[in-house]
Amino acid sequence: MGTGSSHHDGRTVEPAQWAPIDKSAADIARANLADFARVCREFSWAAERSQLAGLPGGGVNIAYEAVDRHLDDPTGSAPSLRWLPASGGCTTLGCTDLVSSSNRFANVLRSLGVRRGERMCTLLGRTPDLYISTLGAWKAGCVVSPLFSAFGPEPVRQRLALAEATTLVTTAAYYRRKVAPIRDSLPALRHVIVTDTEADLPAVVELPSAMTAAEPEFSIVRTGFEDPALLHFTSGTTGTPKGAMHVHGAIVAHRATARFALDLRAGDVFWCTADPGWVTGMSYGVIAPLSLGATVLSDEAEFDPQRWYDILTAERVSVWYTAPTALRMLMRHGDELPSGTDLSCLRFVASVGEPLNPEAVVWGERVLGRPVHDNWWQTETGAIMIANIAAAQVRPGSMGRPLPGVDSTVLRRGADGRAAVVHGTVTPAEVGEVGELALRAGWPSMCRGYLNEPGRYAKAFADGWYLTGDLARRDGDDYYWFVGRADDVIKSAGHLVGPFEVESALMAHPSVAEAGVIGTPDPVAGELVKAFVVLRPGYNPGESLRSELTAFGRRMLGAVAPKQIEFVDSLPHTRSGKVMRRLLKARELGLPEGDVSTLEAAR
Repeated sequence: MGTGSSHHDGRTVEPAQWAPIDKSAADIARANLADFARVCREFSWAAERSQLAGLPGGGVNIAYEAVDRHLDDPTGSAPSLRWLPASGGCTTLGCTDLVSSSNRFANVLRSLGVRRGERMCTLLGRTPDLYISTLGAWKAGCVVSPLFSAFGPEPVRQRLALAEATTLVTTAAYYRRKVAPIRDSLPALRHVIVTDTEADLPAVVELPSAMTAAEPEFSIVRTGFEDPALLHFTSGTTGTPKGAMHVHGAIVAHRATARFALDLRAGDVFWCTADPGWVTGMSYGVIAPLSLGATVLSDEAEFDPQRWYDILTAERVSVWYTAPTALRMLMRHGDELPSGTDLSCLRFVASVGEPLNPEAVVWGERVLGRPVHDNWWQTETGAIMIANIAAAQVRPGSMGRPLPGVDSTVLRRGADGRAAVVHGTVTPAEVGEVGELALRAGWPSMCRGYLNEPGRYAKAFADGWYLTGDLARRDGDDYYWFVGRADDVIKSAGHLVGPFEVESALMAHPSVAEAGVIGTPDPVAGELVKAFVVLRPGYNPGESLRSELTAFGRRMLGAVAPKQIEFVDSLPHTRSGKVMRRLLKARELGLPEGDVSTLEAAR
């Protein structure tokens, strides 16, 4: 389990109630990483790179590896994309469809004078236009920067300006609400392509008619392994968003990690519920599954328990990659699956977006018939680095073990909570000691820099290690356990408290559906740990239950247990599912919710 009592030396003591979940011999034998130890010993990124098809005449292009390479192999006849509109029905696109459509889009860009290396932003939901325009832009040699469709005008303007995007692909509705009012402030933005027919908007290109006029053949720009392909902006909750630059060669890691961490293979029906505006929705919602010959399932609608169970059943989903918040929402509907639910095809379930509470791992085993496998990575890493895999024991609350080709460690911390760098060198932490998680630089999907911020990028490295900013510990079997962000840890009476560990501990109580934990100012202790708790149906808030939870927390966590518990009907979340602890803190301190700078000063 990922909770424990933190002590002054940074070590933790493990409660034992979350028993490891072992795999059957049959499950291990059929897994992609059946012999984990051997693959780790023999693995090389050079060997993985040799498995790419490569562009005719040399070079590598993500779009070619994702779709064109399959035209002449057996996977080319299987559906590549099955799109489920919110209004109902299904649209199926095969490999040939995606190849010709992306070629047409590349020709649309060429007709507009969009050149190799220019940046194109997408502001789209989960629709076929997202896949087609992204693949087409890569074919044209452009750099794609996906934007989160729920952003308002200012976050959109900020990212378009930072990217110096020359082209934007969006819907007419998004354009009217989010782009038209700020377009005059974006001198680099020459082209806006809207996906609607008869949009009746000035100074835009209507994609349907442009695609009809475009040729279905296109000679892919000969990009190389180090040519830029993606610009992913971090969420930007504090300060200016960082623009992480990724290259075409990153697909080597996308393919390998999808096989290893998600047990994905050709012929699978794969459902990644992440929004395409974030790195997960691109790396594992588009690139990895298409390149491996899996069928990508794309649902336009928002979360709905009945709809999700219906999709898992009707589409015969074999690999499902979703978010902890979605799993917790399913858990709140109980252990009894809706009538007619059939999960017999579901082979592997994984979680992404935030740390996964142990309770959800065990619930998956009990209710879905498969444990939920947590994994860890960041926008900067571009691909999964640490994971619970199909062929190994799952330890609820753990992120898992480093994947083949990933060299990770935990570094001893300095006074600021980050890795201590002394004369340019760092020191590994002891087993069980909390420190900063670090990765040895050199994997293919590592971001190559922050856009226009070389100094900021350089500060992320020390002594050959990429410093993640996440606090973690590892056990004697090399399983890693997330503690919290270095800048999110609560400092209370000499203890360093990871909010996630406290939240996970509280969720072990049968009454707790979800918890959010923050530090509140205290003149003696510095900060006190406060928990906001959402109860399961059938439980009523009151002093009796508050006392019970307080005592339960002390038994689980000792000195770092929450001193204050407040019952709430719901917690604020980002659209990707993360609990917005900073918003909870802003409300607690009586600060304006949008005043990030004031909140940061209060921290």
